Amino acid sequence: MMLGLRTTIYKVADLKEAKSWYSKAFEVTPYFDEPFYVGFNIGGFELGLLPEEQPQTEKSDNVLSYWGVKHIQKQYQRILDLGATAHEAPTNVGGELMVASVRDPWGNVIGLIYNPYFKIQ
Repeated sequence: MMLGLRTTIYKVADLKEAKSWYSKAFEVTPYFDEPFYVGFNIGGFELGLLPEEQPQTEKSDNVLSYWGVKHIQKQYQRILDLGATAHEAPTNVGGELMVASVRDPWGNVIGLIYNPYFKIQ
């Protein structure tokens, strides 16, 4: 039986710099902080940072994780102001559902979602 999503991991070239950036972007400090992995608890789900042995200039965006937010436009702009770049502007995808995404300074895609229909069980 699947228990649901537990961890989303982003690979970064500079773990120390990424830890600082993600702490600001998600407004939380890591609960696990080692040279080989940094883990954040984001509303009961894990955001992990792994150091890249060989940093890549382009990263695929074939899998997206969307982090829930209450005010998508505000959070989207706040993360852009921290140095992310636009990937997908906030877009209505039906009813009240809104999605957006940015690229972090290391090229990873971070999805944002406002979904008043989804409730954690």
